[in-house]
Amino acid sequence: MATAISTPTTAGALADLLPARRGAAWEVGPVPQCIRAGAVSARLSQGDRALDVVEHDGRVEVYADRPDAFHGVPDAVVTETGPDAAAALAALVLRIVLPRLEREAAAVTKAAHGDDQVVIDAAQSMNEVGFALIDHGAHPTVVPRPGGAGLLWTLTSGAEWGLWALPSNGNLALSYEGPQEGLYAVLPLLLPAPAGYERTDLGTVFTRHLTDRHPQLRPLNDHEVEFGRRDEPGGWITVPQREPADYADDSRRVFADFSFLGADLLLAAVPYLV
Repeated sequence: MATAISTPTTAGALADLLPARRGAAWEVGPVPQCIRAGAVSARLSQGDRALDVVEHDGRVEVYADRPDAFHGVPDAVVTETGPDAAAALAALVLRIVLPRLEREAAAVTKAAHGDDQVVIDAAQSMNEVGFALIDHGAHPTVVPRPGGAGLLWTLTSGAEWGLWALPSNGNLALSYEGPQEGLYAVLPLLLPAPAGYERTDLGTVFTRHLTDRHPQLRPLNDHEVEFGRRDEPGGWITVPQREPADYADDSRRVFADFSFLGADLLLAAVPYLV
């Protein structure tokens, strides 16, 4: 028997914060089976994907629906007492849950059909992001790459973004070359929430300029910062080793690379990439 639908401030708000895919928005409905007795639950569905949202004991949990698998440990958890539980939950779903599902699907595809099909599937997601970029005024061009494919587009600032479909895991990757300040708008979507991270006095003027703004970043050496943990997006921002690291300037030209990115996260990030 289906259980009750959760309140609009959780499941409904979460659905509104997740991007549509190929014109299909997330829909809220009843869960097909009880996950936790007495909990208020709802299922978000979009095509063949489904997320079950469960509220109990001051927590909101998200369970990704997987074929032939029981719900055990939640894929994402936030407390209902947070400033915006739905927004915090959406950030986790976009950064962690949906990219993880893409990697799981790619592993099945790779075992059955090989790397080429993984790239083909990732390229379809890349094209979806590409059309969203066009809708926001960008002019991406297709770039062949050994074992994969990519899109490149240039901004009026002279910055160049690249979006890449590679045979590694079914996710997408971003590359960037341009003014450092061109990263500031998109980094909050790629980085984990800043709560629990403390600023560091380590590093150089260049690295501290970045870690002061985003304490989730870690200095790797005098010219580079990085971020990322297992099963999450990761990346680095750097200036060439030959350049001095003892000064900081938002207009300074940097190079960056970000990986383990899901198509949904990138669709949400499109307004900050143009």
